[in-house]
Amino acid sequence: MKRLFEPLELKKLKLKNRIVMPPMCMYSAEEGLANAFHETHYTTRAMGGTGLIIVEATGVLPQGRISDHCLGLWNDAQGEALSRVVERVHAAGAKIGIQLIHAGRKSTVTGRPLQAPSAVRFSEDFPVPEEMSKTEIEEVVEAYRSAALRALNAGFDLVEIHAAHGYLINQFLSPLVNYRSDAYGENQFLLLTEVVQSVRSVWPVEMPLSVRISAEEYDKGGLHPEDLASGILGANLQALGVDLLHVSSGGVVSAPVRDFPGYQLEFARVIGTTTGIPTITGGRMTDPVHVEDVLALPGIDLVFLGRELLRNPYWPLAAAQRLGVEIEWPKQYERARYK
Repeated sequence: MKRLFEPLELKKLKLKNRIVMPPMCMYSAEEGLANAFHETHYTTRAMGGTGLIIVEATGVLPQGRISDHCLGLWNDAQGEALSRVVERVHAAGAKIGIQLIHAGRKSTVTGRPLQAPSAVRFSEDFPVPEEMSKTEIEEVVEAYRSAALRALNAGFDLVEIHAAHGYLINQFLSPLVNYRSDAYGENQFLLLTEVVQSVRSVWPVEMPLSVRISAEEYDKGGLHPEDLASGILGANLQALGVDLLHVSSGGVVSAPVRDFPGYQLEFARVIGTTTGIPTITGGRMTDPVHVEDVLALPGIDLVFLGRELLRNPYWPLAAAQRLGVEIEWPKQYERARYK
């Protein structure tokens, strides 16, 4: 069996292969509610053979969304709408997680002030955010807990905390953004630690918890993989209940990125081998042979394919044929099986 199609167990979660659809904003929700588009979009990738689908960044508060048209999970109606997505994806044979977010100073939600660890704007296109008070930080931590509980009730198999791409938790982590003089400045992992603890208070210990991180900030004064790996160990995140690290990069500040197939692999390898926590890697990868080779690297357990799964929801079926692996096809599509 090729490693790409080997099953993987993360606590009680059993994945049929190592293929992950990562969160990608669809900007298709109204009032944070999932709708027919989301049901079709995610179910199609499940029918195509993806092992784990992670629903797009979903705001834990109205002002925590990336945009006015992003999903939310701050009320029960949103949880009920997402439960229909979960039901359809499960019926199509995949597992499904959800990524929870507060966008901080990078939110474009209208009519609400931006929040950040420090009053420093992302770019000239964004207003100056308000430096968060301790009370506001506590509200965010509680919002993550409430959203995780709704995700559990909706039937999700995994919950992911978004601590990457320059959004709120990443802003607290980064020396490029966090200029605070209180405990959240002295310990830049404090907010992430509190959110992990808050989510874990309602997310069952036997179910996996993922954290998405930007391992490289592409700025001399920013975080690099070794820094982040050291911080993860120092914060003892694995002992607090983090089971999976979804390794990405960039987004904290505007910086040029030279991307190419596999450009983030080394970041994930360093993080995975240093921390011992299973990792997801990815970035511009499309060739099944390349992906198979990536999974042979130490510290790499899963591979995400973003744009490629947008272009081709049935990539896993084609990848199995390319690698000479016999996998189960949806019965509705059996007549189209590759010869």
